[in-house]
This record gives sequence, C-alpha cells and structure tokens, in this order.
Amino acid sequence: MSETQVTWLTQESYDRLKHELDELIANRPVIAAEINARREEGDLRENGGYHAAREEQGKQEGRIRQLQELLRAAKVGEAPKNDGIAEPGKVLTVRYEGDSDTEQFLLATREEGAEGPLEVFSPASPLGRALLGAKEGETRQYELPNGKSMKVTLVKAVPYTAA
Repeated sequence: MSETQVTWLTQESYDRLKHELDELIANRPVIAAEINARREEGDLRENGGYHAAREEQGKQEGRIRQLQELLRAAKVGEAPKNDGIAEPGKVLTVRYEGDSDTEQFLLATREEGAEGPLEVFSPASPLGRALLGAKEGETRQYELPNGKSMKVTLVKAVPYTAA
C-alpha cells in the first residue's frame, strides 16, 4: 500500500488481523534463529536451507508491514451510513448491461471479507473505482481486462453487517 487509504473493518476483522500481526512479530526470533542455524552449516552459496529461511523471513516482514499499515489506517466498527451511496464497507447489488440478473458483493479490502460469505471487490479495482460514490439507480462504466468497457447499474448499496 503505497498511499495511505482508510479501510473500514469490523471489530472482528480488526481483531483477527491484529492477532495475525502479533503472531508474526512473536515469530521473528524463531526465524532469526533458523537463519543463524543454517548459516552455521557452512558455504552460503550452496545452502538451500539458509536461502529458504531468508526467503520466509522476507515474506513475513512484508506481511508485517502490510498489516501494520492496514491496521494503522483502519476505521474500526464505524459502519458507513445507510444513504444508498456506494462506498467501502457497503454491500452493493449491481446489474450489468444486457443482463437481467443482479450480483451482490462487498466493496472492501480482501482482508475485510476474508471469512465472509460475500465475494469482495476492492475499491481500487476497476469495478470498485467505477462504482465509488455512485447513487442507487446510477449507471457507471468501467474497463474490462480485455480492454472493452462495461456498463453497470448500482441497484442497492447497504452497510455491511457481519453475520
């Protein structure tokens, strides 16, 4: 996350992510000890265990930084207003051009909807960016991965409530 973006999280999601962060931080000495043990084995150029431990350390440090940034900028438990406007933390019901069926998803980060029943679209995704700020009944257009554009109508936008 290069620029700070406020993320709406339920208290449950915040607690789950905070617990993951605490576990990763507590695991730092274990990884460091593993690296030191592998370093003692000799020639580092041909030491697969050493390189694997260093790679694991890099992945964990990256996740620690990601979680720290996410939690630092999170708005916890403050559900968005029920005003019919598409914004993070809302369940959006949409209808795509040429389709009579509707689709429902949560507009939020992947971390927020990780354990929920709804599909999650990030506000930074092409669809999420197109719908941000849309009012119920409004039609917006966004670009598909193949370069074509798609029109989507916001049918309903309601605050997300954890089941």
